[in-house]
Amino acid sequence: MILSCQNVYKSFATTEILHDINFHIEEHEKAALIGVNGAGKSTLLKIITGEYSADSGQVILSRGKTLGYLAQHQEINGDKTIYEEVLEARQHVLDMEARLRTMEETMKQLSGDKLDSMMESYTRLTHTFELENGYAVQSEVTGVLKGLGFPEEEFDRKLEALSGGQKTRVALGRLLLTKPDVLLLDEPTNHLDMESIQWLETYLLNYPGAVLIVSHDRYFLDRIVSRVIELENGRSMMFLGNYSQYHEKKAIVRRAQLNAWMNQQREIKHQEEVITKLKSFNREKSIKRAESREKMLEKVEVLEKPQEVHADMRIHLTPRITSGNDVLTVTGLTKKYPPLTLFENQDFIIHRGERVAIIGNNGTGKTTILKIINGLLEADAGECKLGSRVQIGYYDQEHQVLSMDKTIFQEISDTYPAMTQTQVRNVLAAFLFTEDDVFLPIKNLSGGERGRISLAKLMLSNANFLILDEPTNHLDITSKEILEEALKEYTGTALYVSHDRYFINQTATRILDLTNQKLVNYIGNYDYYLEKKDELTAIYAPEEAAEAAAGSETAAAMDWKAQKEEQARLRKKENDLKKVEKRIAELEEQDKAIDEEFNLPETGTNLARCQELSKEKAKITEELEELYEKWEELAE
Repeated sequence: MILSCQNVYKSFATTEILHDINFHIEEHEKAALIGVNGAGKSTLLKIITGEYSADSGQVILSRGKTLGYLAQHQEINGDKTIYEEVLEARQHVLDMEARLRTMEETMKQLSGDKLDSMMESYTRLTHTFELENGYAVQSEVTGVLKGLGFPEEEFDRKLEALSGGQKTRVALGRLLLTKPDVLLLDEPTNHLDMESIQWLETYLLNYPGAVLIVSHDRYFLDRIVSRVIELENGRSMMFLGNYSQYHEKKAIVRRAQLNAWMNQQREIKHQEEVITKLKSFNREKSIKRAESREKMLEKVEVLEKPQEVHADMRIHLTPRITSGNDVLTVTGLTKKYPPLTLFENQDFIIHRGERVAIIGNNGTGKTTILKIINGLLEADAGECKLGSRVQIGYYDQEHQVLSMDKTIFQEISDTYPAMTQTQVRNVLAAFLFTEDDVFLPIKNLSGGERGRISLAKLMLSNANFLILDEPTNHLDITSKEILEEALKEYTGTALYVSHDRYFINQTATRILDLTNQKLVNYIGNYDYYLEKKDELTAIYAPEEAAEAAAGSETAAAMDWKAQKEEQARLRKKENDLKKVEKRIAELEEQDKAIDEEFNLPETGTNLARCQELSKEKAKITEELEELYEKWEELAE
């Protein structure tokens, strides 16, 4: 055990945030700390680091072990460049190298015992330097910065010129290279694109120390953690396994808790009825028995009612009318910000009922495509044509569709004036805005609260074509799951941009990957995209250098329709192959059964049955020969 929290309590004023928190983490273990927004996750991390003090209880870190912490927001300033700031994490190794060079110069002037003594010191220091991977320090720094999404041309940018998200990435790079024994990471993937998140996953999986991660990225947690610590109602509970395993186990625990609570409530009610009845007899013996039962009832530790996961927030996305089959047709779409070309001459079609995710690295133009489709931005060339009876509902990650000077209530009632005050309040209550909360100005709300208002407006729009830009940003895991279920039940069409791979995996029926200025089409969810990414990117969106070297101009010119047809053909071949394999297995079983029947004594004396079996076997052999040839052809 390298880190443990024992009986930790924490309150702010009269509000208890953490109540009797208990958990531990083993050396080299990767664990997740999860819970809804406001559950106390960041507070607990700050108690572990010593930034906050617990009201009671203790945090124990094994003797001699070091702790490193990445907060959600970083205030890194100064005249240093990105590279200098991250390199400073390995300054002690650079100092070692400088001492080695000094010793080398000094040893040239020494002889005898002094030389021997310095040689011993030099050998020890060289060994330590090698253990610290000293010869590869600069390449290590370069690898981490590139992995976190900084191209080499940005290494010399000054810290003061960076955005908040870029500063967080710099802080993460520095922390990783500090290599503490325990890493505490608060939402480390918030400012990373998909490639950087995948790089971080690999880095953390190979990290020799222990890691405790607060994250809403469920795909990330599935890949990394082997233990989940949940905070709920101020209390902690530990589950072994990754996020998906936790989710299954939690459902079982929640059902058990609900059953225990219901059983206890029934028993309490029963005892109260018995006590009332005994008292009504108005006899001394009966009254004493009633008083005895009352004392027993007072000693019962009443269980808290478990929170219902989907009871608070409710999203029902229902189209008012049904659109035509071709919802959106995009042809020749081009957008440039000279000298940068985001995408050029791109075509795609979206049909009714599809849920299409646009993915790609930061800055490739995903949000730009949504804005062009929604008429908020002009394309340099090309056309976006909506089908018949298409009604758009737009969700903007920056919430520019919200009026910052209005209250929550005004935002809904002004957009939907036909709604009564009671109807507006009921809708807002479904999105966790109750009582006087509805009169809060939108400009004073958090990103998550603004996101919930945008979702409420989206639900009320009754649109049949949803265009969503990062809909899960600022949502906690429970809210994401509620939105996932609403999208899966939605009978309209959805086109969205998201970095949330778990969300994409759950909801997408198709993926468009914007890479190398081209859209590559994948008929499937995120797992299918990962399986086919390298193969299809090489065919449909090769990098220019590789394209020139391979002479693959023809393949690069294949349009979206050709991509879709090719993938459909491959899918059909895969399905045909499975059918052939299944039929071969069935026939081989039948053939085996015939051989076994031939070996029975009673069959040998039954000429008619032998002839019948022989015909069956010949028929099976003939069909198997054809199937073997077909399998070989499909397998090729």
